[in-house]
Amino acid sequence: MNITAVAIVAIVCWAIVELVNSRNKKAPKAQDLNALQQELAGLKDRVQTLEKIVIDENYDLKKQFDNLKD
Repeated sequence: MNITAVAIVAIVCWAIVELVNSRNKKAPKAQDLNALQQELAGLKDRVQTLEKIVIDENYDLKKQFDNLKD
């Protein structure tokens, strides 16, 4: 019976350690988070620039001229 209790305690301890380790691995590190935030800010700027280009009246006019050429 002692061996069974020791085995159960060992399994429970192993499960707790695995849960703690998996949570630590899933959480992004601060520098990774900062890099992702910088990349996101850059992508937002690029999307805003593309929106300005597409919304511009000259873009639509150029597209219509290109369609006429084809």
